[in-house]
Amino acid sequence: MHLFFPLLASILYVIAALFFRQAATRGVGPWRTAIICNTFTAIAFFALWPLGAEFPGWTALWQPLIVAVLFVGGQVCTFLALDKGDVSIATPVMGIKLILVAFFTTRLLSESVRPALWAAAVLSCVGIALLHRTPRTQVAERSRVTRTIVLAVLAGAAYALFDVMVMKYAPAWGAGRFLPVTMALAAGLSLGFLPLCQSSPIRLSRSQWRSLLSGSLFMAAQAMVLVTTLAVYQDGTAVNVIYNLRGLWSVVAVWLVGHWFGNVEKQLGAKTMRARLLGASALSAAVVLVFV
Repeated sequence: MHLFFPLLASILYVIAALFFRQAATRGVGPWRTAIICNTFTAIAFFALWPLGAEFPGWTALWQPLIVAVLFVGGQVCTFLALDKGDVSIATPVMGIKLILVAFFTTRLLSESVRPALWAAAVLSCVGIALLHRTPRTQVAERSRVTRTIVLAVLAGAAYALFDVMVMKYAPAWGAGRFLPVTMALAAGLSLGFLPLCQSSPIRLSRSQWRSLLSGSLFMAAQAMVLVTTLAVYQDGTAVNVIYNLRGLWSVVAVWLVGHWFGNVEKQLGAKTMRARLLGASALSAAVVLVFV
């Protein structure tokens, strides 16, 4: 039954991504987005404090700090990808996170490498190639797609290490202490982006606030659901397999309801969107291959 939670998180993530992309088109930069979103996420995670646990001591504070750095790094890459890129590309590509989780787990948690991992890596390359497919005449579009893929891969790598470190360190702290402390540190680290904002992070129009707050609320909700499930059930591979369905949801959502958010990716044409759907399916198949 615990696999219902990553399924819910995958849907919440796609909704958040659409709102963040809408905020980007309205002029909200990635740095301001990171500050506001991480603040909301930190507040949400303190709801776990009543779960309790024993504080392991100040000498262990470096553990949630490392995890917070990985979380912020993954978020920044995500917001940069959504700022100038496409939801229907960034979200499926971040699905390689699970393959990287499996790889990092073998290196950091002393588990063996299975042949399926390498087969999945090849299948992921095929999926990314399909996502990269754009009309030859659209040179600028191809460059934008490439940039989106690179940022999404970096985000996936950061989040993969984040998941592995949560599973490694959270049991000693307990979910009621490790996760709130980690997210509070992440919010604090995000304040370092203030000099990169062109103006005060709270000086936004009503429409900008609407998109940013909606995206932040959905992103905080999905993070809380997903990370708590990882910390409590210690089932990283299976949880990420289900969560990876967000890649398919993102392409379908852009195709069907993207215009509700002012998203114009559908205008690239049915042929391009079909290629992206096939690419997202290939990435999902790679994840299932690792799981099986």
